[in-house]
Amino acid sequence: MRIVFMGSPDAAAVTLRAILRTPPLQVVGVVTQPDRPAGRNRVLTPCPCKAYAVQKGLAPIITPEKVNDPAVLSQIEALKPDVIVVVAFGQLLCKRLLDMAPHGCINGHFSLLPKYRGAAPVQSAITSGDEVSGVTIMQLDEGMDDGDMLLKAIEPICSDDTGESYMERLAILGAVTMVKALRLMIKGKLPATPQNHEEATFSPKIKKNDGLINWYDSAAVIERKSRAFYPWPGMYTFLPEHVIKHHSIGRLKVISAEVEPKCDHCPLSLRPGAICTVKTSGAVVKTGDGCLNLLIVQPDGSRRMDGGAFLNGHQLKSGDCLRSEI
Repeated sequence: MRIVFMGSPDAAAVTLRAILRTPPLQVVGVVTQPDRPAGRNRVLTPCPCKAYAVQKGLAPIITPEKVNDPAVLSQIEALKPDVIVVVAFGQLLCKRLLDMAPHGCINGHFSLLPKYRGAAPVQSAITSGDEVSGVTIMQLDEGMDDGDMLLKAIEPICSDDTGESYMERLAILGAVTMVKALRLMIKGKLPATPQNHEEATFSPKIKKNDGLINWYDSAAVIERKSRAFYPWPGMYTFLPEHVIKHHSIGRLKVISAEVEPKCDHCPLSLRPGAICTVKTSGAVVKTGDGCLNLLIVQPDGSRRMDGGAFLNGHQLKSGDCLRSEI
């Protein structure tokens, strides 16, 4: 089976590796994102999928800004793929591309469709407090993740999972499931199941400012977001003005937090964002529902540290209020 592979991040590279290790499958071309500036020096750097494809000597490697450009489509068409495999490619595909291969385009999506269509299914699952999610191999069409489902696999979400740790497991699960789907496709034993569109939910693309903590959210939601949004965009708040150091805007990243099981000591008069008490483990902050203990934090321009060490260097006390704006 001749495969054109399309993808960019680490998860795509994991699937590409699994396909290359499966003898009936032949990768005849890789389509991925152009090199982007990265690091402090903004050096042009290939995405993980391209880097792996180069390492394995795959060719051609096509890196279009717009995959639906007619010249790019002609390049892909000339490869005569039997199927186009897509994993986290990041661009919508036009009808010409969707219909190009006899088996069309199949996509590895990191949720149990129709739940969490869209760009951030992993973060949405953790933020929502789901106990399980998984991967769905689906037939791409012109809609947003609404094509027929071909194969599913389930993965539990652990109580300490971050967006990073859970995505690492889903990347492996997705690769195994994609290879299984392709083998079934070769045998003509890959049935398609339409999605129930009435059950669909959507997970929009995450923006950097989504990491700003709204202290009127519940402690449970903020804790889940601190895990879901790790490592990017991360959760953050702003310190009270009286403890902000010179030349700083006072941003404080919250790396790890836990819901305070007993919040009886928190005065009802305090508004969300106020520190209700300080403990050796860190500051306990009132939220819209319950209290949150800030276990690991990172002030701007400094290293990450445990909450107790942070309090030793900052004169925070009960009643001081963390802010949701500069």
